[in-house]
Amino acid sequence: MTNALTTAAAGFGTGLSLIVAIGAQNAFVLRQGIRRDAVLAVVGICALSDAVLIALGVGGVGALVVAYPEALTAVGWIGGAFLLCYGALAARRVVRPQGALDTGGGAEGSRRRAVLTCLALTWLNPHVYLDTVFLVGSIAADRGALRWTFGLGAALASLCWFAALGFGGRLLSRFLARPSSWRVLDGLVAATMITLGVTLVARA
Repeated sequence: MTNALTTAAAGFGTGLSLIVAIGAQNAFVLRQGIRRDAVLAVVGICALSDAVLIALGVGGVGALVVAYPEALTAVGWIGGAFLLCYGALAARRVVRPQGALDTGGGAEGSRRRAVLTCLALTWLNPHVYLDTVFLVGSIAADRGALRWTFGLGAALASLCWFAALGFGGRLLSRFLARPSSWRVLDGLVAATMITLGVTLVARA
């Protein structure tokens, strides 16, 4: 039970570190939350999409490792390298911040338009496949039989983050409008990713 909770917590932290970044999807969700426009639909799409992609990653990469145990070494090296690069980019943003999350612009639209925009920002973003399918999948594969527990934690992190952005948009907008807030978040993300990257490489 303890191992399962620890693994789920690790998945939650990993998922959160990959999701928390200045980007179009986060800005859109926060903007919808501030306007209270189709919030439930937008949050649901983002969280469910991440859950599906995480499941594909955990199942796909995990099945590869089960079928070919030697593949775990390659997955560890590649996944670790990606995480180290992501961590370095996050650390760079701490030193050279990109600014705050822009939630302005655009007029309030229909629910259909919000849903289509959300789907496009989620499924047409190539980074989402690297983050959820490959990176989460490769880290989960290292957990062996508990890889699905790890994936569940990552999916829960996605749900919590998007729910916080959407339903807490009005409260979070003041916090996220400050560049210093994103420097703190990026610092935490950098530390998490670099630690995970080193761990994956060391175990490969």
